[in-house]
Amino acid sequence: MIRILVLKRLYNLSDEQMECQLLDRMSDQRFCGLADSASIPDRTTIRTFEDRIGEAGAKALFDWVERQLLKQGYIARGGQIIDTTLVPAPKQHVTKEDKEQIKQDAMPADWSPAKRRQKDLDATWTRKHGKNHHGYKLSINVDKRYKMIRKIETDKAYPSAEREAKLKAAGYRNHMQRKGQRDHPLTDRQERRNRRIARTRARVERVFGAIAQMGGKLVCSVSQARANFAMAMMAICYNFKRLVYLKRGNRGLLMPEMGLIPEESSDKWKIRGETAQ
Repeated sequence: MIRILVLKRLYNLSDEQMECQLLDRMSDQRFCGLADSASIPDRTTIRTFEDRIGEAGAKALFDWVERQLLKQGYIARGGQIIDTTLVPAPKQHVTKEDKEQIKQDAMPADWSPAKRRQKDLDATWTRKHGKNHHGYKLSINVDKRYKMIRKIETDKAYPSAEREAKLKAAGYRNHMQRKGQRDHPLTDRQERRNRRIARTRARVERVFGAIAQMGGKLVCSVSQARANFAMAMMAICYNFKRLVYLKRGNRGLLMPEMGLIPEESSDKWKIRGETAQ
């Protein structure tokens, strides 16, 4: 069943579409270990399994993938990049009166049980670049070298005195970009520092772009718990694809016994200061 969930997220399929693919494609059946099975899980079974393992199960699966990466030799090196992206969710149509009740942690009395199940009260609105967005925020921790997602963060990647103190106590250097405030713009020195850091930070945008290519970042679910499950599966599937890419061309792994060190973001190899294909 775990492999079914991986296929579903990898190709951005609904429960109904996943059931149809399992019935139609022998390759999917072989991947999921159902080639010799007398029955195929239907849409209800897939949804029930998702709800049963929940957010905790997705977190356990993410940790297992991380252990496999370490076992394969893909150890996080070169620093950690933390960034946040917006994950859109279906917009909710709620009246002004109902919004006031929801803000007070109350449920409108005229909502039926069926209507309550269809209302996502956890997704929020935010504004970015002058546009309003509805959904959730996905914060990830990516290692600079292999561009693997190492952690799924729940807080913002903005500098603060508390965060800087934690980094200093752990022995890390702070390379977070500064952010200007109202009536307190950034100085020329801070802007130069931000531009220097941006060259490294830009690597995380490729991760978000790869996730978007897997069918988009839209979360078609209700409640924070299901959204967290979907976002964890996004990270898991991205790491699987990234691992296949690295293993296929032996990219990123050091090979000291042969004197080979791969150039970053390249298919070439350095041999004692020289460059070879």
